[in-house]
Amino acid sequence: MTDRAASFAEFAARSPWLQPHRILLLAIAAALVVAAAVFMRWDWLPNYFDLAIQGIWRTVWILAVTCVLGILLAIPLGLAQAAGPWWLAMPANAFCTVIRGTPLLLQLWLLYYGLGSLFPQFPWIRQSDLWPYLRQAWPYAVLALTISYAAYEGEVMRGAFAGVPKGQLEAARAYGMRPFTIFRRIWLPQAMHRALPTLAGETVLQLKATPLVATITVVDIYAVASRVRQDTFIVYEPLLLLALVYLVISGIIIFLFRRLEARIPVRIG
Repeated sequence: MTDRAASFAEFAARSPWLQPHRILLLAIAAALVVAAAVFMRWDWLPNYFDLAIQGIWRTVWILAVTCVLGILLAIPLGLAQAAGPWWLAMPANAFCTVIRGTPLLLQLWLLYYGLGSLFPQFPWIRQSDLWPYLRQAWPYAVLALTISYAAYEGEVMRGAFAGVPKGQLEAARAYGMRPFTIFRRIWLPQAMHRALPTLAGETVLQLKATPLVATITVVDIYAVASRVRQDTFIVYEPLLLLALVYLVISGIIIFLFRRLEARIPVRIG
């Protein structure tokens, strides 16, 4: 028994889920779930289940698309500020300053109510193949969230590019490597590795910014919770379910970024 107890203690010391504070937090979470299931009303959930699934999918879709497009735009923005000529660095810096200095809600409304009301005045736009998409709200939501994410991540990538040791880049040039090869094999991987912890936090913040799209009629999971509250006058249960959805998605984001952080250093070498 002594050997078994010692083995269990050693296993508990190594396992992150068997730490005393984590066990306490899990017990509290389980108690809250049981209390919510017993003392709160959930009879409305079957009627809105399909709509909630669509809202979750739309939230995840908007998050994924805007983050991918945003980082693709943030890389040249950061590179232009870190090593570009002044005629590229100044516009990139101005873009990041303006977008980061104004509220996302204001940008969203300017795009939707500004461009959205301007486009119908041009017959060639109304007659184009893009008009069925420009009449909807989601393109403006994607555009606003994309440029917001790009502006913040552009600053992150600027610092990441500047933090890569210049000696490695000079050594690569001395070996005769082409500029694009240096960027692809040395500069960009190391910059991404330095930026990943911040990118994880910014992606979670991007998730928490997605409810703003409900203000321009995009039906995400937040809009579904608001509709339940308006239809049934039930307030706390939809909000608790909404909080749980965001917590789960945030946990998945953090898990994926940590796995990515563990894999990238191997590729750098």
